[in-house]
Amino acid sequence: MYSDEKKINNLFVYWLFTSLILVFSIIIVGGLTRLTNSGLSITEWELFSGLLPPLNEKEWAVYFDQYKKIPQYRILNYNMTLDEFKYIFYWEYFHRVLARFIGLFFFIPLVFFYLSKKIKKKYINICIIIFFLILMQGIIGWYMVKSGLIEVITVSHYRLSIHLITAILIVSSLFWIIIDILSNKDKTFFKFSYEIFPFQFLIFLIFIQIIFGAFVSGLDAGKIYQTWPMMGNNYFPDDLTIKYFLNLLDFNNHSLVQFYHRNIAYIITVYVLFLIVHIYLKKLSVLKKPILILFFILLLQILFGVITLISGLNIYLASAHQITSVLLVFSAINLYYCKTK
Repeated sequence: MYSDEKKINNLFVYWLFTSLILVFSIIIVGGLTRLTNSGLSITEWELFSGLLPPLNEKEWAVYFDQYKKIPQYRILNYNMTLDEFKYIFYWEYFHRVLARFIGLFFFIPLVFFYLSKKIKKKYINICIIIFFLILMQGIIGWYMVKSGLIEVITVSHYRLSIHLITAILIVSSLFWIIIDILSNKDKTFFKFSYEIFPFQFLIFLIFIQIIFGAFVSGLDAGKIYQTWPMMGNNYFPDDLTIKYFLNLLDFNNHSLVQFYHRNIAYIITVYVLFLIVHIYLKKLSVLKKPILILFFILLLQILFGVITLISGLNIYLASAHQITSVLLVFSAINLYYCKTK
């Protein structure tokens, strides 16, 4: 009996770890779908249909004709060939198929683990919340796509940020459960105290930065200023005129959004340096390795961000920038986990 319970618990960990890899993968695929401007290539939700790609020229013509009706084609890609359409189609198609696979991969084993009653109720309850986030993610994804089908050539950067941050919440929750099980502890994420607040605040800052990263991506704001450390010839973008306080909250302004994204990165760097000094002065030996790992990933993230910008938004560098942002979240959560009791 004990052996069966241990096997199920091991299976539970393998399932969580595989789910984490899958969600991490779809974040990468989603980023590449955005970077290749492929997200609007399929103009219908196709919740139950669309499992197979077009199999003949007639089916391809249907999808292509649907794409020709939206502003992105009429304004931006009016001279696109069918072969060029197939390229962007397959990015979005793979994104959607992977999303469906993740939903099924998470749901079916979750039912099994729930019925087995051999997994801690706390973990099962968190997994149920994660499953509903996965379902919501699909709805948010379509809500995002719809924003680019009527009057504009791209999706709403606000909806894109919601789509991305939901994926980050899912992968972060999976990561927390995994390290909690592997550490054989029972820690609660939403625990508040004076001692751990600085580490929670770091996670908050990183999440804010990811939201602004989505704004930059959704607005193609990286195309405005492709110089560093200055934005053109100045620290503050010279095409901005701030007359009122509310002008500082204009998140539709490409230059302002890029300015915020840069400066939040500087704030996070200074804040992490402050934490490093704090940890070493307080001789918190258990946190020394986690904070150094975090700092290394942070520097790597900034490096990829800078060279992506000055390279003219190279797609592979931009993808690496996004990948390291997820790794940065993991390292911040790991640091916070090591600090909690």
